[in-house]
Amino acid sequence: MTTDDIQPQPPGQPRPADFDALYRGDFDAFRRNVELPDAAESADFEFDRVPWDIGEAQPVVRALEADGRFSSEVLDIGCGLGENALFLADRGYEVCGLDASPTAIDIARERARRRGLEKAVDFGVADATDLSGYAGRFSTVIDSALYHCFPEDQRQRYAESVLQACRPQARLHLVCFSDQVPEQFPGPYRISEDNLRRTLGDAGWIVRRLERVTYTTAFTRDDLAGQPNSPLAAIVDGLGFDSNNRLLAPAWLATAEHP
Repeated sequence: MTTDDIQPQPPGQPRPADFDALYRGDFDAFRRNVELPDAAESADFEFDRVPWDIGEAQPVVRALEADGRFSSEVLDIGCGLGENALFLADRGYEVCGLDASPTAIDIARERARRRGLEKAVDFGVADATDLSGYAGRFSTVIDSALYHCFPEDQRQRYAESVLQACRPQARLHLVCFSDQVPEQFPGPYRISEDNLRRTLGDAGWIVRRLERVTYTTAFTRDDLAGQPNSPLAAIVDGLGFDSNNRLLAPAWLATAEHP
């Protein structure tokens, strides 16, 4: 599956090619091509890095692993630059990391090589809404900030695709921005509890748990201090930072099970 095979998204929404530009470091092209929903004003915020690449696994993924909530084989869907996949592989899990961006996958493979994990993770380019080549393969899926990138009319198709890639009793751990994220925050769709429960349920998943968590971004306190007039700088006091001064975004963690 190539990026050209992926269904076009509504005007203004990021396409695989836009994400590929972002991973290549062409931040101007990404800002120029993408008008993210509910956040038009956020274009005034300048950034020089992939906003979700924190150079390590997301803390929520670390917590899930520590609680014993993963089992092999794990699918990291929308894996980006591969930090969650590499974290799990380093702990002995069989992991497959898939993303629509060829550039992201190339970088993820290089990070795996540098850490001696190139044989531990199967990275590949794929359309997350059509995983027919992976049917019945996985026991656990981690979605760390992919679901909220899809418009409403694609979310159920995505959830069904992931279900078909799983074995019975497989678990899905899905992290997405919640409806508590302010409109000024540069990001994709905000997801309500009802939307998440309905979409996963209609796709065939059994939602076992839904909790509020935070998602760690690559934006720091210093980044925001350097742009005091940006819309994002005006709302950060209501969001908070972690111990490394990285900005936190309100999120959902949904845990669902394959029947």
